[in-house]
Amino acid sequence: MAELKEIVEYLDGYLRVGEIPDYPGAHNGLQVASRSPVEKVVAAVDACQATIEGTASEGGELLLVHHGLFWGDPLPVTGRTYRRLRACFDADLAVYSAHLPLDVHPEVGNNVLLAATLGLEVEGRFGVHEGLEGLGVWSVADLGREELLERVARACGGEPHLVPGGPAHVRRVGVVTGAASSVLPQARAAGLDTFVTGEGPHHSYHDAMEWGLNLIYAGHYATETFGVRALADRLAEEFGVERTFLDHPTGL
Repeated sequence: MAELKEIVEYLDGYLRVGEIPDYPGAHNGLQVASRSPVEKVVAAVDACQATIEGTASEGGELLLVHHGLFWGDPLPVTGRTYRRLRACFDADLAVYSAHLPLDVHPEVGNNVLLAATLGLEVEGRFGVHEGLEGLGVWSVADLGREELLERVARACGGEPHLVPGGPAHVRRVGVVTGAASSVLPQARAAGLDTFVTGEGPHHSYHDAMEWGLNLIYAGHYATETFGVRALADRLAEEFGVERTFLDHPTGL
């Protein structure tokens, strides 16, 4: 058991929440407070009605997520915003969110953990986004493109989509989880031949084909389960709390 304040202070420092830039309006850190001490942490990718109610059903006092409740300007507390918050208040449930601070973390970050799961050793970082330098990670590889696709499928639990613009034998691979196709030009500038991310727009097909890059889409949700799982494990080690992962895939 631990006090919520202690956990929040630890997470804010460990993730460098105050130092890592994010999208305008992204609110990293504690989003909903509570009165109860924390005995069980429930990790999920998204803070939504299903995961809030699922956490309450699991007996959790803290919902730890990658995609939080609030993006942009404050919303009127009506409709689904009201329902989500009411469910939190009824269960005395706290919500903590970490978006880009979790993506880029060197130990529990989505990017480094996906790369490791693919059997790739991180050599360095690349990419700038929203003022954040070193958004993605890159690795030296020596494997066939089909072998990499098989690894991605095993790691992410689904069939990835390949845009085969690059070589059949992979030498330099970049990884940025989520919806990071906008980083594709920077992957090209960094000399990568293959880029793994979650999802992207229609035109990214032509970008990859004409720039000579393999582009692998493995799913936004599927590429971002790694960080919250590892972060919940970290809290269990630090504070002796229970933890579990609530899987609520979107298929996207």
